[in-house]
Amino acid sequence: MKKLFLLLLILTICLSGNSGVFKNKIPDKLVVLTFDDAPASHYSIVAPLLKEYGFGATFFVCEFPPNFKDSSKYMNWRQIRALDAMGFEIASHTRTHPPVSKLTKAQFMDELKFIEDKCDSLHISKPVNFAYPGYDLNQSSLEVLIESGYKFARVGGSKVYDPQTDHPLLVPSWATTAGNKEQIMGAFREAGNGKIVVLTIHGVPDIDHPWVTISPELFREYLKYLSENHFKVISMRDLEKFVNVRKAGSIIIPNLKQVINN
Repeated sequence: MKKLFLLLLILTICLSGNSGVFKNKIPDKLVVLTFDDAPASHYSIVAPLLKEYGFGATFFVCEFPPNFKDSSKYMNWRQIRALDAMGFEIASHTRTHPPVSKLTKAQFMDELKFIEDKCDSLHISKPVNFAYPGYDLNQSSLEVLIESGYKFARVGGSKVYDPQTDHPLLVPSWATTAGNKEQIMGAFREAGNGKIVVLTIHGVPDIDHPWVTISPELFREYLKYLSENHFKVISMRDLEKFVNVRKAGSIIIPNLKQVINN
């Protein structure tokens, strides 16, 4: 009985501690849209559609090699600055999209600093959120993000984000492709009871990476569904309205097993 009492006491303390990660109650039907790699379609197709529906979003930008300077494939920094002026979040995806687990701490910091300095030169707010290229990471990369003052970082995992159990630097997401519409629609239905659905979206379309492309028609279908069913669609930085990042980062143990490398 004494052991059972102690276990219940520990559980109560843990649950009450984690409840402190909320600043405000998370509404049902809360979705975060994130976009990776800075393909040209983010400026020409995605941003106008998001504005049409009044949705927020985060664009995780990088200078994707080797074709970043090809304006038919990737946005230039003038267009990225325009997205910021539209009210969208510009966040970091490193400079060159490397697997960060293969970098030294100094190399990773250099990758982050390039995007930070580029944003500063264009009067874009300093990025405080991050997306791991290819969902690749290790303990060292977490330490770099913490030392550099990053708040949220997005991984894969194809699971709902639970702020009470998921570390803010390991926010899980579903990645859209041309062939997983049923999975994504099912994901939307999981946004409730304090859980948040985060999507990873690449090009709409993605010329350089057809395995993660989606069509403008499918993208509009997702936006129409979210709008007609009264979802709240936000950027990653908007999560701070609901989640106490400092508290969550201090009490939740990072679980690297949830990460999927692909």
